[in-house]
Amino acid sequence: MTDPDKNARDQLVQSQYESYPYPERDPDDEKKRLIAGSPSNLFELNYYVFGGARDLSKPLKALVAGGGTGDAVIMLAQHMRDAGVPGEVVHLDLSGPSQAVAQARAKIRGLENIRFVTGSLLDIAEVAPGPWDYIDCCGVLHHLEDPDAGLTALAGQLAPDGGIGVMVYGEYGRTGVYHMQDMLRAIAPGGEMPDEDRVAMAKRLAENLPKTSWINRNGLIRDHVGGGDPGVYDLFLHSRDRAYTVPDIADFVTQAGLRLTSFIESYRYDPDWLVRDPRILKRLRDLDPIARASFAELFTGNLKKHIFYAVRDTNPVSLPGTDDPRVIPHLLNQSAEEAGKTLPPGGKITVTSEGLKTDMPVPALSRPIAALCDGKHSLAEIHAKIQEKRADLDYDAFKRQFDDLYRVMNAINRMVLRLPV
Repeated sequence: MTDPDKNARDQLVQSQYESYPYPERDPDDEKKRLIAGSPSNLFELNYYVFGGARDLSKPLKALVAGGGTGDAVIMLAQHMRDAGVPGEVVHLDLSGPSQAVAQARAKIRGLENIRFVTGSLLDIAEVAPGPWDYIDCCGVLHHLEDPDAGLTALAGQLAPDGGIGVMVYGEYGRTGVYHMQDMLRAIAPGGEMPDEDRVAMAKRLAENLPKTSWINRNGLIRDHVGGGDPGVYDLFLHSRDRAYTVPDIADFVTQAGLRLTSFIESYRYDPDWLVRDPRILKRLRDLDPIARASFAELFTGNLKKHIFYAVRDTNPVSLPGTDDPRVIPHLLNQSAEEAGKTLPPGGKITVTSEGLKTDMPVPALSRPIAALCDGKHSLAEIHAKIQEKRADLDYDAFKRQFDDLYRVMNAINRMVLRLPV
């Protein structure tokens, strides 16, 4: 039996992205910058999906489900071209205007390893059948009528050793957003008022809220400030929008037959980085990883979104360690030259994320080590180069310093490992 309310909501969602392609992007910006992030950085997904062990000389078959205006598809396709990885990235989306923006961005970059398919991710088996080595689904599932069905449909098209990178909204960090949405349903109802008038009303409401309102007390939500009408609409006027806690995500992943490999950035889910009181930490030490991550989420209260990687629950892949001297460290979204100049020469770095400052210790050799982490040198080769100036530094002493640096850089999602093929 057809649900008329669901059909109406489906139409509102599609109409939104037809009228307000999201996120708002100017294709000409591709001439001066590459928008990079998580999930779907090539070397990041190699680490969290394939345990750092994928042979990047073999074709990679990737799908961006609900690709919107193209951030993920452009980044991954560019990374693949730069690294000489054969294969293609398929951009799947229902919105023609959104897909047109992505196509224009790809054309400016001259990316020929992207294929565009129009359709719903719920129909993946028909419109974009697998098996896929990798699927990106960023900011989409939380807008479906049945997110569980969406994730299950995607999981069903993964290759046996494939995996998925996902972003969904976080509940606590979005405090105030849903108060705004409820108010706007009363004064700017969808289907009864033109979209441009609804956006204008949302802006008026945001400008007239008192300091006591939850959205103003939150302070973390700024998408509606200077983000253009698409940002206002997506934040405050979306007809379907739900948010998740860490336990919700654990259930979400499990019901789809998947296994979580990591949240990104992992330090934000690890009380050892966040809690200073040793007695509290002692009580947390024996909890399982999801319980610890859930505590961290409650403790900080600032997670507006959750980014995570998952693989099939039958896939035994694990994240690689640093015991093999042949392992190759790879910096993410930063050059080795830049890291070698900006990291402190020992002491600590302070990481700031959504208003939270976290101090992290780094070893004395942080700069020279990072300057050699170009994705080409193994640990043994990095040690050999450093030893040219530090003859007294044996491998064990070097590795202790590398491990101290890697613990921090991996936790903040700035470094991963690649195994020799």
